[in-house]
Amino acid sequence: MILLAHEPDVARRVPARVALQLSGHTHGGQVRLAGWSPAVPVKQGMRLAYGHFKLKCDVVVSGGLGCSIMPFRLGVPPEIVQVTLGGKAPVVS
Repeated sequence: MILLAHEPDVARRVPARVALQLSGHTHGGQVRLAGWSPAVPVKQGMRLAYGHFKLKCDVVVSGGLGCSIMPFRLGVPPEIVQVTLGGKAPVVS
């Protein structure tokens, strides 16, 4: 099952039948310096701001296109993510 969830942190509570979660919400942190997003809080030891994570399921968090709160992005260019599904882990490009 594929879950589309605005907030990436729901991945910690998904049922076992979910194989892949696609999320956004954080805009990749909107400001990202050396792979770190200072505006995204750490929850349960992880910062799900941007990228591909393996939790209970595969979680892909896109940087998306827009902004929130601050009207700019730094270190996180706007993006549209293409996910290719197959028999193994998803390929994110």
